[in-house]
Amino acid sequence: MRVLIQRVKEASVTVEDEVISSIGKGLLVFLGIASTDDFSDIDYVVNKTLALRIFSDKEGKMNLDVKEIGGEILLISQFTLLASTKKGNRPSFIEAAPPNIALPLYQQVIAQFEKLLVASIKTGKFGADMQVDLVNDGPVTVWIDSKNKT
Repeated sequence: MRVLIQRVKEASVTVEDEVISSIGKGLLVFLGIASTDDFSDIDYVVNKTLALRIFSDKEGKMNLDVKEIGGEILLISQFTLLASTKKGNRPSFIEAAPPNIALPLYQQVIAQFEKLLVASIKTGKFGADMQVDLVNDGPVTVWIDSKNKT
């Protein structure tokens, strides 16, 4: 499981010309689910994401996590995070989980974020063609891969 996390001042997602979710200050989290992922991967990426100290404290040091600043989360499913570019110029997405595997894991990721954040999170629409708008704060962008735990 891979997540690409961006610290944002605001972010929104549009599907078929309608804004379906938006947040203020917080984290825009793009989630890629591999065919080999399971619930242990969910625990790792959710806990790591929520614990990231990437928000500034009073001294201007990145020392606070999203919960400490009362930030929001916008979670977007993005199978292209599993792209392999080892051969040729056309990415291969063979490692990405098919929808019948990815959707239940995606729903569990949402539930785990909500449980640990003690708040609802905003989401995109699984499998939809989405347009994501954001104001990146910093910019601060962090990549987490559950297969690189050690």
